Amino acid sequence: DVYKRQARTPVVTLVAKSHDRHVEHALRTTREENLAMVADTVAYLTAHGRRVFLDAEHFFDGYASDRGYALDVLRAAGDAGADLAVLCDTNGGMLPDDVAGIVADVADATGLRLGIHCHNDTGCAVANTLAAVDVGATHVQGTLNGYGERTGNADLVTVVADLELKRGRHLLPDGALAEATRISHAVAEVTNIPPYSRQPYVGVSAFAHKAGLHASAVKVDPMLYQHAEPERVGNDMRMLVSDMAGRASIELKGAELGYDLSTDRALLSTIVDRVKVLESQGYTFEAADASFELLLREAVEGVRPSFFSVESWRAITESSPVQDALSEATVKLRAGGERVVAVGEGNGPVNALDQALRHAIGQLYPELAKLELVDFKVRILDTEHGTDAVTRVLISTSDGETTWQTVGVGANVVEASWEALVDGLVFGLLRHGQPPR
Repeated sequence: DVYKRQARTPVVTLVAKSHDRHVEHALRTTREENLAMVADTVAYLTAHGRRVFLDAEHFFDGYASDRGYALDVLRAAGDAGADLAVLCDTNGGMLPDDVAGIVADVADATGLRLGIHCHNDTGCAVANTLAAVDVGATHVQGTLNGYGERTGNADLVTVVADLELKRGRHLLPDGALAEATRISHAVAEVTNIPPYSRQPYVGVSAFAHKAGLHASAVKVDPMLYQHAEPERVGNDMRMLVSDMAGRASIELKGAELGYDLSTDRALLSTIVDRVKVLESQGYTFEAADASFELLLREAVEGVRPSFFSVESWRAITESSPVQDALSEATVKLRAGGERVVAVGEGNGPVNALDQALRHAIGQLYPELAKLELVDFKVRILDTEHGTDAVTRVLISTSDGETTWQTVGVGANVVEASWEALVDGLVFGLLRHGQPPR
C-alpha cells in the first residue's frame, strides 16, 4: 500500500510469462503458480483503482509451444480485471500472415481486448503490427523511429502514418500528422542518433527523386512517382542531383532553390555537363545539396558566393610519448577589406582549420557562432592507390534548426576537408541572410 500511494499512475503495465518453457526454465516455477501470480497481481492492482495492461511476453513463441497454456495466461489476467492483453513478439521472429492468424484466433477464443508489441528481427515489425490491427488489435506498442534492442521495435511514426493515410483510421487531431517529420528529427537530436535518411515518410530521402525518367514525370505530376503527399507528414519532395541527372532533374532542383532555368536551355545544359564532369572526378551532389546550390548560384549569377578570399592555409599535427596528438592550423585570407592571419588549435587538422577560420572572420560574421560541424565522413575513391588515393569528404553543418551537407574531393584528405568545410560555412552565412562581399 505504501508503494501504491507513492506511485499515482492510473495505468499499470505488467509483464508476464506466457511461454510454458519460460515459466519452467526462466521463472523456475510451475505453470499453475505462474497463472496464480498473474491473477493475484492483476486483482490487487484493479482493487486499488488501477487500470491494468498485461504484456504477454514471448506470446507468439508460447502459442506455438502450447496454445492452450498461452491462452490460459491471458484468461487469468482478463478474469482478474485486466483491461488489455498485449501479445508480444519478444524474439521478433514472426511474419505478417502468421501474426494475423494468431491474433484473430486469440480474439475469438478469449474475447479480450488485444494489443500488439512487435520487434523488427525479421524486418516485419511495422507489417506485423498492421496485420494485427487489421484483425482486431486496438492497442499498439512501439517506439519513435523504431529505437530498441537488437534490430529495434515497430516504428510508431510509420505505423501511425500507415494507419492514417493507408487505412483511413483517424488517430490524431487534425493536422497533427504533419508534425511527424519535425518530431522524428527532434527525437533523433535528443538521442544523438543521426536521422535515418531512408526512414519511411520522414527520412530526407523518402520523397527524393534523381533519375532522369523519374524527374521528367515528376515535372508533369509529382504524384506519378510518390505514394503520398509529403506535406501530410511534414516532409518535402527533394530532387537529387547526380551523374544520372538530366535536364528535368536540374530544372526541378533549380526551381526548388528559387531559380527558373526553363527559359535558358544553354545554361541548363552547361550545369548538367558541369555536374557530370565533377561527379566523374569523385564529387557527389546527391549527398551534398548545399554544394550543389553553391554551384548553381555560380552558374546563374556568374560568380561563386564568397565572404572572404583565401590566400593560404596550413595545418600541422604534433605528438609525443607524453602528449596526445594536437593539431595547429594557420589561415591567411582577406575579409572586410583587410588581410587577416589567424591560428587555431584542435584535436585534428580539420578541427584546427575550423577554429582558425572562425577566429579570422568571427567578428565580421557573428552568425558563425551558431554553426557547428556535426558529421564528417571520409571515403577513399580509388582504393588500389592506397594512401595516395583520391579522397571524398562529406561534412554536415548545422545551425541548430537545420542541417546541410557539403562535399570536397582531393588527393589530400585535409585539402578535401578544407573545401567541404569552407562551403559549409559559406552556405550557412547565406542561409542567415548575409550578402556575399
